[in-house]
Amino acid sequence: QVHLVESGGGLVQPGGSLRVSCAASGSTFSITDMGWYRQGPGKERELVATITRGGSTKYGDSVKGRFTISRDNAKNTVYLQMNSMKPEDTAVYYCHARSVVVAADWDVNDHWGQGTQVTVSS
Repeated sequence: QVHLVESGGGLVQPGGSLRVSCAASGSTFSITDMGWYRQGPGKERELVATITRGGSTKYGDSVKGRFTISRDNAKNTVYLQMNSMKPEDTAVYYCHARSVVVAADWDVNDHWGQGTQVTVSS
């Protein structure tokens, strides 16, 4: 199993910056992709950013040019650097990890953290 714990959420002013972190534990050897999703008030969950084990990244249209995802494989941790933040970035941010168990016929599992609140307000 994989356990994900987010940290670093909080209150930030519009135009400010914040970095959230997600530490993975458990069967971390099986993790391939990691990423961040968010869900704002009255909105559906949406993709923020993903990153592969090799470092290839994808971003949601609403955060391109402002957010940067990175990971430290040695620490089993993924980060999301958020710059030029806007009120519409206010949401619960969820860490995600996908694991693939080769020995189990390439079984694929998705894992989610508990979420961390990010609020952009003056």
